[in-house]
Amino acid sequence: MPRFASPLLRNVIIRSQFDGIKRKQCLQYLKTLRTLQYDGFKTVYFGETNISESLVTGEDISDGYFIQTPTWCIVHAAGSQGWVPWKYRMFLRDELCIKQEDSLFSEFCDVVRKVYGKCVIVVKERRQQEEQRPKEDREAEGQFYIPTVINLASIACCPEVAKSYGHELLSLPSPCNYLNPLDSAWSSLKWFIINNRKEFCLQSIDSVYSYECILFSSLIS
Repeated sequence: MPRFASPLLRNVIIRSQFDGIKRKQCLQYLKTLRTLQYDGFKTVYFGETNISESLVTGEDISDGYFIQTPTWCIVHAAGSQGWVPWKYRMFLRDELCIKQEDSLFSEFCDVVRKVYGKCVIVVKERRQQEEQRPKEDREAEGQFYIPTVINLASIACCPEVAKSYGHELLSLPSPCNYLNPLDSAWSSLKWFIINNRKEFCLQSIDSVYSYECILFSSLIS
């Protein structure tokens, strides 16, 4: 009997330790965020969302023939005061378009400084970047881990760039992704597109093709 109980207990202990580390990361993130908010920093969530072209065009791909459709990456930002009044970007994501925009994050920091003043810019950490973090940093107590750079698909976010504009860059650890309101907002928006496509579509008919498009500016507004 002890031979069967020992592996079971060992799995329970390991799972409990891992949950404790995730809980500690979330608490450290919330503590750091609250401290910055008390110091007068406004919270702005900055990130990107992938939307398949078939979702926008309404193309039916359920006929059994799989066709690889392009994916568009939307760079966005929002906070308690709504969407940041910024020039939003859309990038085509495929194997031929993998270059990051170096100056985009600097431009964004300049815009939010003029609109809101000093901000804490929260960026969701990509899972592969979380897994590459040194173990001692992930398990460190009492200190929130801030990477030297947070690499998104289209943008590299650097804490030093944020500081040069008077902001603070905060990385949202992957166990705390549910605390990012932008994920919920874009999930709701995608369902809204599916259910209300006709209200946001323009139909174009020429001699060869008939297709629909959604006005992205209308959805943002």
